[in-house]
Amino acid sequence: MRIAQVPPLYEAVPPRFYGGTERVVSHLTDALVDLGHEVTLFASAEARTRAELVKVRDQAIRLDPAPLKSDLAAHMSMLCDVRRRAHEFDVIHFHTDMIHFPFFEDMPGRTLTTLHGRLDLKDLPGVYWRWNQFPLVSISDSQRRPLAFANWSGTVHHGMKADLYAPSFAPGGYLAFLGRISPEKRPDRAIAIAKRLGVPLKIAAKVDPADTRYYQEQIEPLLLGQKLVEYIGEISDDQKSEFLGGASALLFPIDWPEPFGLVMIEAMACSAPVIAYDCGSVPEIVEDGLTGFMVHDEDEAAAAVSRLDRLDRRAIRRRFEERFSATAMARRYLDLYAGLGADRSVPGVALAANA
Repeated sequence: MRIAQVPPLYEAVPPRFYGGTERVVSHLTDALVDLGHEVTLFASAEARTRAELVKVRDQAIRLDPAPLKSDLAAHMSMLCDVRRRAHEFDVIHFHTDMIHFPFFEDMPGRTLTTLHGRLDLKDLPGVYWRWNQFPLVSISDSQRRPLAFANWSGTVHHGMKADLYAPSFAPGGYLAFLGRISPEKRPDRAIAIAKRLGVPLKIAAKVDPADTRYYQEQIEPLLLGQKLVEYIGEISDDQKSEFLGGASALLFPIDWPEPFGLVMIEAMACSAPVIAYDCGSVPEIVEDGLTGFMVHDEDEAAAAVSRLDRLDRRAIRRRFEERFSATAMARRYLDLYAGLGADRSVPGVALAANA
């Protein structure tokens, strides 16, 4: 099949540091190429991909040092390029929320749109009622709940390249928090759990400008004057095997309807169990008692830490490979591509239909 992948432009593909959507698109794109499909990636110039790259911006937006820039203008220019070349593709797979809908109203049946964010925002229902001809993909079943009426084609859990991270089967020496410092991610809970147990905690996370005040007022005071908690800052993919593999568990103490939570499967890839609060996608990702523990409060989280020796780190890695590899994700998307009404005589569509 001839497939276009259209990610957002906020991060590189894959991201240099933090970034979920663009990282998933990178893994998906390369897996589709490995399965024999002709894939074109529209992305910023520093993208690393096995697909044909169409460079639509000189660099990703977030780490662009230019003081003045327009993310809306960048995405509109990219969509214009995609539209101009639309006849070249059997499927155009968007990861850009809903901004492309007006551009492609005459060809929704050749598109697939994966929604990567939370869907309980005030203005979203009107958009998905108005443009209900576009087939949508959720990244967890729980993500759909605010827009249950939408034109859902399926749910595809995220996946990653199986060889990206190296597993570590030895017991870890600290708890880990990975991702983003923000109120909904609740790093304060992670700190409280570590302090309660007297167990070291390492925090590898970015602070967005919007969360700077939260960090300064709520988190930084918790880090002062103590040695138990170490704030590392953002880390790259190359550092995650050591960081997660060396941890006894990843703490995922979220307080919001998490659409997926990529860090959970990154931890599993490194054989680290996940202790996660029961919110959003967590029940779909964490297999309680196998790949980690689901908890509801600090007491349960502390008790879960004491039970980590009951988990088999080799089994955690096996479950990652079975459920969350990039190839498994790509095959699930191929099923959905085939269901869009593409000509089944096109080479590769039979594979999609039977994947």
